[in-house]
Amino acid sequence: MDYRKALKDKKRIVIKIGTSSLTFPNGRLHLRRIEHITNVIATLKQQGRQVVLVSSGAIAVGVGKLGQKKRPNTIPGKQAMAAIGQAILAKIYRKFFEVHNINVGQILLTSDVITNEEKHRNAENTFAKLLEIGAVPIVNENDTVSTDEIEIGDNDTLSAMVASICKADLLIILSDIDGFFDKDPRKNPDAKRISIITEVNEKVSNAAGSAGTSFGTGGMSTKISAVKICHKDHIDTIIANGDKPEILYDIFDGKDIGTLFVAPNRV
Repeated sequence: MDYRKALKDKKRIVIKIGTSSLTFPNGRLHLRRIEHITNVIATLKQQGRQVVLVSSGAIAVGVGKLGQKKRPNTIPGKQAMAAIGQAILAKIYRKFFEVHNINVGQILLTSDVITNEEKHRNAENTFAKLLEIGAVPIVNENDTVSTDEIEIGDNDTLSAMVASICKADLLIILSDIDGFFDKDPRKNPDAKRISIITEVNEKVSNAAGSAGTSFGTGGMSTKISAVKICHKDHIDTIIANGDKPEILYDIFDGKDIGTLFVAPNRV
């Protein structure tokens, strides 16, 4: 089976874009990149796809807005930055999507949406209705109220949870790396990208690094954890570089982009 060509038939897509893809190294918002991703998503919707966007960046935006040099270390500090940043981020997305006459709906989640049956059902219904009316749900963790008990911790895991809630056909994680490599490409020039992985075994898990950027929280290990969550619900996952959002077109054209993790039921 040609797993890559089969991607053209995926209709309900969750796209996660990381902080590193939305901001400059100093934490300032990369507005042109955000505009670009909204243009691409608008085209995907014109192709008949439903898209949910899991967007990182709220804390980084808050940090940038206040002129801070790094993320705060305290929970209240992070919550305050998230409160400031999320409002700015939502406004920016709304502005760019309105150009395409696309409505957006902001959804902020905590982990109890998965564990609490009633909250899970409510979230599922909300996503379904937003997609039914043609809106793009924009999702982030509810950092302003998260505690240790209900904190998700990273948006890779959040995106997998969202894919499960939405009963998505595909999760695409856009980051600052070209895919999954047999070793850390930042430290090993001879590292090779793996195009397709059909089993997330111990070897794959051990090869996953843990380093993230100074303004983000995720590394490859959180992405592999996200893949495992998706695979439990038979959802394919792709890890790819988000520097050029138009690679989403290439993905659905079946081109060899990023790393495709094929869900067990399709192997």
